[in-house]
Amino acid sequence: MNVVTHNREAWDLQVEKGNPWTIPVSADAISRARAGDWQIILTPNIPVPRSWYPPIVGCRTLCLASGGGQQGPILAAAGAVVTVFDNSPAQLERDRQLSDQHHLGITAVQGDMADLGAFADASFDLIVHPVSNVFAQDIRPVWRGAARVLRQGGVLMAGFNNPVLYLFDTAAAERGELIVCHKLPYSDLHSLPPEKRDDLISRKVPLEFSHTLEDQIGGQCDAGLAITAMFEDHDSPGSPNALDRYMPLYIATRAVKL
Repeated sequence: MNVVTHNREAWDLQVEKGNPWTIPVSADAISRARAGDWQIILTPNIPVPRSWYPPIVGCRTLCLASGGGQQGPILAAAGAVVTVFDNSPAQLERDRQLSDQHHLGITAVQGDMADLGAFADASFDLIVHPVSNVFAQDIRPVWRGAARVLRQGGVLMAGFNNPVLYLFDTAAAERGELIVCHKLPYSDLHSLPPEKRDDLISRKVPLEFSHTLEDQIGGQCDAGLAITAMFEDHDSPGSPNALDRYMPLYIATRAVKL
């Protein structure tokens, strides 16, 4: 099946359902960002340290697979020149609406995160890539594309799932039980029994794929990016996943193009 097409339609549906990653930031947050009081997240809770950013005013910024009216509008209000690139038209519409309402000048482009052919080499000073490559079957093209469109010395800030999350049965973990169930790397297409896989597809649930740390971190290095900082983060407060009580489920990295 075409995973990109399926996940595009699935995320359009998530917008209708009010998934937390589809809720735009408030007008007050945009006003505060214009006044210099701003922050964004790559993972559920911890704000990105201010030391991770290049100078933000005039910074050519690509919000990669980052629609939903969250990171892009805040950075644009803070002074960045923002392009939001996302697979979901409904997610992009969130950014367009805020851009029009608040005169943010955001450019919204629809496409697959693994294909950045819409952009020339060295087009951006900063790439912001919150947890989203879990919806890509192969992430190394994502890193290669990001490295190509970054200028030399440009910064990539990325968030992603800790792959150990997919070792356990999800339904059991949400009941408070940790049952080792899947061999890693995990794939909704290949790791589940056919009836469970077909149920996800029929309900238009976004399909997920775990990736090894070798691909998540080593893939950035192999693309010509040097990791300079990282942090770990837990799930959102009230998460039903039992594993979150024992370890952080998310990782964020800062990398610089050599």
